[in-house]
Amino acid sequence: MSVINKDQKTDADVQAHTHASPARYSRQELFSKIGTTGQQNIRGKHVLMVGAGALGTANADMLVRAGIGRLTLVDRDYVDWSNLQRQQLYDEADACNQMPKAIAAQKRLQQINSDVDIRALVRDVSLEEIDDIAAGVDLIVDATDNFDTRLLMNDYAVKHRIPWIYGACVGSYGTTFTIVPEQTPCLHCLLGAVPLGGATCDTVGVISPAVQMVAAYQSAEALKLLTGDVSALQNRLITFDLWNNQHQAIQVSAMKKADCPTCGEHPVYPFLQSEHQAKTAVLCGRDTVQIRPAPGAARDLNEAARLLSRQGGKVEHNPYLVSVVIGTHRIVLFQDGRVLIHGTKDIAEARSIYHKYLG
Repeated sequence: MSVINKDQKTDADVQAHTHASPARYSRQELFSKIGTTGQQNIRGKHVLMVGAGALGTANADMLVRAGIGRLTLVDRDYVDWSNLQRQQLYDEADACNQMPKAIAAQKRLQQINSDVDIRALVRDVSLEEIDDIAAGVDLIVDATDNFDTRLLMNDYAVKHRIPWIYGACVGSYGTTFTIVPEQTPCLHCLLGAVPLGGATCDTVGVISPAVQMVAAYQSAEALKLLTGDVSALQNRLITFDLWNNQHQAIQVSAMKKADCPTCGEHPVYPFLQSEHQAKTAVLCGRDTVQIRPAPGAARDLNEAARLLSRQGGKVEHNPYLVSVVIGTHRIVLFQDGRVLIHGTKDIAEARSIYHKYLG
């Protein structure tokens, strides 16, 4: 016969207490900018978190603890040992079992706040799927690791008048900007005008404090939007380098372009069109996948060679291409942005390798 300690609670007891406790959000409600009305607003909102890596887990943790009503969490990857250094919702068992990140995050988040409706999707965010993934959301938080997805999100969010919060970090550097359709420049406006980065965590590393700083800015902006306090938004592009003690808040309102194809006077939303999506093809008889990024994705080969050399493989470089062997795969990058991933015929695996090392 088992004996239950009087201080132990069953799952049913915990859940009942969770719903009954008026104190759960008391400290948040005491903050005058939120209050009880703001808390009710948060409770009624649906947030889409694109990515369940470092930024995704940090943001999801804060928003679930804050009492968001519904969270859709989408990620295509699984938990790896290298994730544990900075991705706060995962543990060693998740890495051992190679659990899909979305599923592992959902499980942990439900333990944190069982009152939140959490939908976990083990999927890529593609043109074919974004309508289903983003339907009915009030806010999109960027926690992805590549610009193909960000530009797709940007077009979708602007077209459907959904605010979204861009965020990225690598090394000790981080950046974030809140995009409000019809009010601020969109990501397409900013491309080429401000440094948005191209390196990845797998090429130059990342430290956890940089992740937490970006996530803190993103989650704070999210709470402002979810409570309706849009006047409190930053309205600036935030960049910082924690190791080199640098911080900037860049005024970018003048960068909103009247001829922007996404948010300008005559929008065409180019990244919602199939010809602007990255193209993949298995090359016949070569155990190789070719990835052709969207137009305008030309690469600086010298910079690419420098980043790829950090992986420890032998990098070969000429004026036309960069080649590197990493593990059982060889990556060949051409100046026009086209990439060959040798050693696989699996398009999903090739895309994963592409985004891991080339952003």
